[in-house]
Amino acid sequence: MNRKAITLIIIAAVAMLLLSNSIYVLDETKQAIVTQFGKPVGEPRTQPGLNYKVPFLHKVQFFEKRYLEWDGDRNQVPTKDKKFIFVDTYARWEITNPLQFFIRLRDERSAQSRLDDILDGETRNAIASNDLLDLVRSTNRDPEITEDFMEEIEVLEDISVGRAAIEKIVLEKANERTSDLGVRVLDFRFKRMNYVDEVRDRVYDRMISERNRIADQFRSEGQGEALKIQGNKEKDLALIQSEAFRDAEEIRGLADAEATSIYASAYNRNRQAVDLYKFLRSMESFEKSMDENTSLILTTDSEFFRYLKKLN
Repeated sequence: MNRKAITLIIIAAVAMLLLSNSIYVLDETKQAIVTQFGKPVGEPRTQPGLNYKVPFLHKVQFFEKRYLEWDGDRNQVPTKDKKFIFVDTYARWEITNPLQFFIRLRDERSAQSRLDDILDGETRNAIASNDLLDLVRSTNRDPEITEDFMEEIEVLEDISVGRAAIEKIVLEKANERTSDLGVRVLDFRFKRMNYVDEVRDRVYDRMISERNRIADQFRSEGQGEALKIQGNKEKDLALIQSEAFRDAEEIRGLADAEATSIYASAYNRNRQAVDLYKFLRSMESFEKSMDENTSLILTTDSEFFRYLKKLN
């Protein structure tokens, strides 16, 4: 291989190196700025495709074009009405001006740290400026009334601001403070709120006592209904028994009257048969009341004496 061929190979290699170092591909999910000795050069590159730079002199800084996530720390914050609560928040943000972002923040880690200061601070200010009721409710809706708790449900107090409005306030305040950072907060939400442990235990105890009170009321009402039913049963039973006794006495009286009528009719028809019947009954009484060792002392007006006298 002669010297001319070697020179051509070297020139081609250098050209390829220069070309590869002067072209970069910008993905549709990225945006970039070009720096020279650490300082930005030209306008930000936001359109996807091939881009050019001065080889070895320029460097490309890539930034995310998609929405980014911010997850706040779980903090203990007092409300306006002196209720201590744990608050967990999250937000979505984006890089709107990569050049300004690079000048002020340099990278996403610094941006997350700055958002921590801004969003956590605005969250504390918003919570400290509002009552707990405004933080947990968004509207003055009417409570849903069920048959089981129709009389027990409490009237909800009206709110003056509401949770959604407070989130909007935090979002607006945060964007005012990030306007010169090249970023924009897209959305802010309270992810979770809860009492601190000692307050939560007291709230749970109050809820338990309230449910027990309602249960005791239902239980006492049930016992009252049971006693009322028992009293009605006994009253109905006494009424049925008295009516049954009355009907039985009426039937018995009618039967006695009919028997007396039959006896009187039979007596009038056959006096001798009646005397025979009385005699036989008396004899049966003698047979059941006396034996061979029995001694009788009878008066002259006794029925036994009258029949014995007739036998003689």
